[in-house]
Amino acid sequence: MNETVVLTPERILEVTEDVLRRYGLAKATVVDVARALDVSHGSVYRHFPSKASLREAVAKRWLERVSTPLGKIAEGSGPAPARLERWLRALFAAKQKLVLEDPEMFATYLALAQEACKTVRAHKESLIDQLALVLSDGAKQGAFQIVDARLTARAIFDATSRFHYPGHADDWRDPQLAARIDAVLTLLLRGLEAPRKR
Repeated sequence: MNETVVLTPERILEVTEDVLRRYGLAKATVVDVARALDVSHGSVYRHFPSKASLREAVAKRWLERVSTPLGKIAEGSGPAPARLERWLRALFAAKQKLVLEDPEMFATYLALAQEACKTVRAHKESLIDQLALVLSDGAKQGAFQIVDARLTARAIFDATSRFHYPGHADDWRDPQLAARIDAVLTLLLRGLEAPRKR
């Protein structure tokens, strides 16, 4: 064992993902992670005090891969309707890509996310905050007619769950999926439109 290795939480999480990919969630252990890092399991525990905290950190890291690019769209500039559509399409594409390109790893992450309920709730609230930001901008621009940006954001998040909630992943192979997404987004954007001033 190489105890002179400088361990960082990020390095441990990278290796943990590799271990999960290799062994699966049910069989992967902290000892497997330590072995892959060529350190003792105590070295891993210095950064993550329990197996549960390590798994929660992996789930958080995975969810941030989705939320970080979306945050850039939400905080961007330009017409809010275009940003809203871009944000929603990016959310759908990110979730669908994870499922369709690596279904085994997605199943592992889904199980991790179910264990890390607090982390998942925070992720959802973060996404709703991002949506609310775009909606608020749209109201300021005169593009959207809304009363409560946060409430509307939650409603949009819920209304589009078929396209981003992992429980609907089996539907994402539907050849008509793109057309269904287009129809829902058209309906949403029209429903948010502020009336034109005469």
